[in-house]
Amino acid sequence: MVDFTLEDIPPYNQDEEAHLPLRVAELKVAIHTADAILIVTPEYNYSIPGVLKNAIDWSSRRGADNLLVWEGKPVGMMGASMGAQGTARAQYHLRQVLVFLDAHPLNKPEVMISGAAQKFDAEGNLTDEKTREGIRKLLEALVRWTRQLQSGRAAE
Repeated sequence: MVDFTLEDIPPYNQDEEAHLPLRVAELKVAIHTADAILIVTPEYNYSIPGVLKNAIDWSSRRGADNLLVWEGKPVGMMGASMGAQGTARAQYHLRQVLVFLDAHPLNKPEVMISGAAQKFDAEGNLTDEKTREGIRKLLEALVRWTRQLQSGRAAE
């Protein structure tokens, strides 16, 4: 498992696609080599954060490396917010982007953690058992989804 943060990814610039910045190239390799992707996101202004959209834009372009890294990739998503919606709108927008890229977002279970301040301690540890159980179910479903998609590709 690779834990990849979006630090140091520059703003998307189509003029630079032929010469990918190093961090963007690393992102594309991480996505390409992963069996599945789990995106954990907050929600900003009813949508996905700009930094996440920026990373998706960079990684979705073929560029000089000729890689289409999202095509056929199983993707799980979850998020936490202070509000009552728990990243519902961000995840729906993210799903729209992933479908366009021909990725395969997991439909259920959905993990949209609302009231996050009451479910995490001061060190960022999840303390809410019901939420922990929901995340466990999401991860198990993502593993099953990944195996299902891989077995379907092997049969082709």
